[in-house]
Amino acid sequence: MNTALSPEQPTAFTNARLIDPASGLDAKGALLSLNGKIADLGANLFSAGAPDGIQEVDCGGHILAPGLVDMRVQLGEPGEEHKDTIASATAAAASGGITTLICLPNTNPPIDDVSLIEFMARRARENGIVKIYPYAAVTRGCASQELTEMGILSEAGAMGFTDGRRAVANSLVMRRALSYASTFDLLVMQHPEDPQLVEEGVMNEGEVATRLGLSGIPSAAEAIMVARDMRLVELTGARYHAAHISTADSIDIVRRAKARGLPVTCDTAPHYFTLNETAIGDYRTFTKTSPPLRGEEDRLAVIAGLRDGTIDAIASDHAPQDQDSKRLPFAQAECGIAGLETLLPLTLALYHAGELPLIDALGKVTANPAGLLRLGEGRLAVGAPADLAVIDPDRPWRIDPDSFLSKSKNSPFDGHPVQGGAEITVVGRRIVYNRTS
Repeated sequence: MNTALSPEQPTAFTNARLIDPASGLDAKGALLSLNGKIADLGANLFSAGAPDGIQEVDCGGHILAPGLVDMRVQLGEPGEEHKDTIASATAAAASGGITTLICLPNTNPPIDDVSLIEFMARRARENGIVKIYPYAAVTRGCASQELTEMGILSEAGAMGFTDGRRAVANSLVMRRALSYASTFDLLVMQHPEDPQLVEEGVMNEGEVATRLGLSGIPSAAEAIMVARDMRLVELTGARYHAAHISTADSIDIVRRAKARGLPVTCDTAPHYFTLNETAIGDYRTFTKTSPPLRGEEDRLAVIAGLRDGTIDAIASDHAPQDQDSKRLPFAQAECGIAGLETLLPLTLALYHAGELPLIDALGKVTANPAGLLRLGEGRLAVGAPADLAVIDPDRPWRIDPDSFLSKSKNSPFDGHPVQGGAEITVVGRRIVYNRTS
């Protein structure tokens, strides 16, 4: 549902449990929005009911939180619109309570110059129903050779710099990128996986890979890249972010780097704390990801990293694939999971399992990623964007990929029982999703 709230009238969100991880707020109350911004909020607001002339959205006692900020999303547009478009991806995001997404640059063509940044901004305005911000490539063509004009791209709107699903493997190129980034105080995001150690590997190296007869990817491929990059951060002082971290060793490396005061952060994705390598079962290609699903010890380490704050954020790592790309022998199938519509319920599973307090779990998908990217979204505060999610944390349901609004349905969570999801999603003046409508 894409319903315009009257721009001339303020809107009251009443009968809500306000949760704002940025400030620690968790209290019953209400919120007032005006002209797409939060005008007021608090426990006593509208305690006697919303006055006449104010539009009212009754939250039904559910959580009213900042809309989710998904900091790692692969879009099919431009170049692979058969997998996903800006229209379909943002509709999927809205249904999952996501109001802001940041898209990777490894499109076709890659986002490595200002014209592509401008193209994405224009297409997002025309076809998107949630906010889209782009990353730009670290290197031209995401080829790990020649650096892009990072300063100019940042001025054009790039949120950070990454080669997407490819590692910047050349140490000298990465050092130069970090040095360049430090000059402008830019964020460099790495896909931490040594390509020489990956080679023809298709799943986590170990007993399960041996039994299935599949080539393995050692967990050291991730840890070695993260360890190398920590040394380069020491040399340059640049802000660095490790994406979709998945192993105990690499988490420990980041933990020790943070303890030394290095400007490093990292995120993970729901499949790395929900599934392990045994989910591959009988060669289920919908479980093929990059980096691969790891062993149970690594899965538990990811949860521990989320709990102690080593892992700053959770991103969907949405990587849509069409049926032809997935319904192949495991070794030939493409990597990736459609994750926009499962980010919120799988994150809430950490709360239901007692692994994270509710406010901390929501912080991993709202305030934390927004803070890393220096966005104004992701918080409930006067003057902040009125990008909101009404969340029922307890509603039981089963994930059904056939119902996804994303064009691609490549989810390994078919039939997976979850609790909680978005009831209403608001971006500024618009209700962009209402589950009951």
